[in-house]
Amino acid sequence: MKAMILAAGRGSRMRELTEHCPKPLLKVGGRALIEYHLERLRRAGITDIVINVSYLGDQIMTTLGDGARYGVQLRYSVEATALETGGGIRHALPLLGNDPFWLVNADVWCDITPDSLGPLEGDLARLVMVDPPEHHRQGDFYLDDAGRLHEKGTPGLVYAGVALMHPSLVADLDDDTPCPLKPCLINAMQQQRLGGYHYKGQWSDIGTPERLAALEQQLSHQDRN
Repeated sequence: MKAMILAAGRGSRMRELTEHCPKPLLKVGGRALIEYHLERLRRAGITDIVINVSYLGDQIMTTLGDGARYGVQLRYSVEATALETGGGIRHALPLLGNDPFWLVNADVWCDITPDSLGPLEGDLARLVMVDPPEHHRQGDFYLDDAGRLHEKGTPGLVYAGVALMHPSLVADLDDDTPCPLKPCLINAMQQQRLGGYHYKGQWSDIGTPERLAALEQQLSHQDRN
């Protein structure tokens, strides 16, 4: 299996932290956020990894190189203008191929392993869903007892920014056209081809300086124990 790490965003909510440094290279626990993803993927046996880049993308490519020192092979999907999540995945399809791939946002912290989700079995994607954090209490989607995701329903869960995905989910999008991922997910729901997995382990959305600081504190506490 291949993997894609979404790393093209500007990280505008991080204010001065991302003015000169792309968010995936922000450090926590002495290492860049994206390096933790590379290590987890390697441990899971996924070594063929595509990273999309746009904002300050040269820094990411220079820092990570070809991935050899992480034990993986890195290839880059360069976006002259950020294409949003759906458009970014569509642009990277020539590098990802025709089989399902593991997708992860560079700016989330999650210790789930790819083998937790199982095969797609005809679905277009299976999203990792988590309990709503304080900053997003309404949730994104409803997960029923059969593992199907729905646009409405309570209690809502939050998409963790981690998924197993089939290329055909975004294959019909126009290349080089910015597009969010959510319309593709809604379309898959309407086809009854979008599954979910409720994950209750460690997860954090590193969307603000405060959340980055909280993760730093969490990791320091774990190291002491």
